[in-house]
Amino acid sequence: MKEEEIHKKYMKLAIEEARTGILNNHGGPFGSVIVKDGEIIATGHNRVLLNNDATAHGEIEAMRAAGMKLHTYDLSGCTIYTTGEPCHMCLCACMWANIDKIYYGCTIEDNGLIGFRDDKFDKIFGGRDKLEGFMTEVERQSCLELFNFYRTLRRQTY
Repeated sequence: MKEEEIHKKYMKLAIEEARTGILNNHGGPFGSVIVKDGEIIATGHNRVLLNNDATAHGEIEAMRAAGMKLHTYDLSGCTIYTTGEPCHMCLCACMWANIDKIYYGCTIEDNGLIGFRDDKFDKIFGGRDKLEGFMTEVERQSCLELFNFYRTLRRQTY
């Protein structure tokens, strides 16, 4: 399978995971898939509203599930696909967990277009310019379609 097809496959799963969360009013349009050696290890979607937990972002939920499945906090060798460029909390959590690579769909700016304030924190903390090669944008158009669907629902943002 070509690299582009691989990205499309895993991002499609992240989008489906996010859609599940949206339709159940669990939180924002953020879904994640963690892959290791071509195998899906875990998925997660935003559950901030469901759990009344500000840290229950899609990436965090997926990392928690991956840690439980692999019986380790060290996710070396894993790649994460996520529908939105990670906020600083999730970005640092990915680094703390030793995730090898992040593929994201929508950008921090796109997150802002649907009411999320990631750009505020990005302006405070910055530093993404130092992460060359660690994060790569893929399948943005597919993720924008998800974000546009979310926007039509006029859900609570936080």
